[in-house]
Amino acid sequence: MPPRDNPTARQIRLGVELRKLRERAGRTARESGGLLSTDAARISNIEAGRLGISEERIRRLATFYQCDDEPLIDALCEIAAERRGTHWFDDYRGILTPGWLDIAELELHATAIRSLLSTTMPGPFQTATYARALFEGVTPVLPSNEVETRVEHRLKRRAAFEGPSPTPYTAILHEAALRMRFGGRKVTREQLEYLVEVSHMPTVTVRVIPFMNERFIELTQPVMYAHGKVPQLDTVQIDSALGGRFLDAEAYLKKYNGLLAIAEHASLSETESRELIHNIAQEV
Repeated sequence: MPPRDNPTARQIRLGVELRKLRERAGRTARESGGLLSTDAARISNIEAGRLGISEERIRRLATFYQCDDEPLIDALCEIAAERRGTHWFDDYRGILTPGWLDIAELELHATAIRSLLSTTMPGPFQTATYARALFEGVTPVLPSNEVETRVEHRLKRRAAFEGPSPTPYTAILHEAALRMRFGGRKVTREQLEYLVEVSHMPTVTVRVIPFMNERFIELTQPVMYAHGKVPQLDTVQIDSALGGRFLDAEAYLKKYNGLLAIAEHASLSETESRELIHNIAQEV
């Protein structure tokens, strides 16, 4: 099987974790290849996510690397067993850029998600008119069919949080995000009312950092922290005008975990946040 040209972020993450295990064990790619009766180049392709690997081979490598962390090994085997074409976002492959599919896949497999935003609403909880207003403001201007495809994809991301086994989601928003009138008064009011509705869902928490907060909190970019099946598979997604980035280095995970804790401490309670959102909706 030829190497993949465009491995998903999750396939790349599997390879990254296998490389970490090998390096911690002090083994070379050549030694690992010898164990599997292959060469160092194939091991390198596996560790880059360009080639798949079977569960049996992962367990053999784990033994070779003297890794006895069974939850981690099981989680890696679960990733290896996944196949393209089995989820709703696969319908957008070749239509939207890979990053759009990667974020949907990240949300699908997360055990919990926390987000921190300062100017916009959480992607999965945006209304169609609000999302459309955002995409119509992109520079350069997008074709109308591209805008509608993006809106459609964004609305379908709700599936991970509204289905039979919803992923717990905590959204921490700065008050500024609530007062932005993207799309006009009607669109904004509809979005805020929907956010209040979402906040009543049992697995969704919405908290607001008010303008009265006196502590500076680093809110220059939207942050999403996705908890994995095991802590080693936690992932941070940072959004920007140049596209999203997926971070998994221990230092980044620690930094953004701490940032979210600070933001949550500075935010209003769930009840107070809901009341503020409701009041702002009435003012619009």
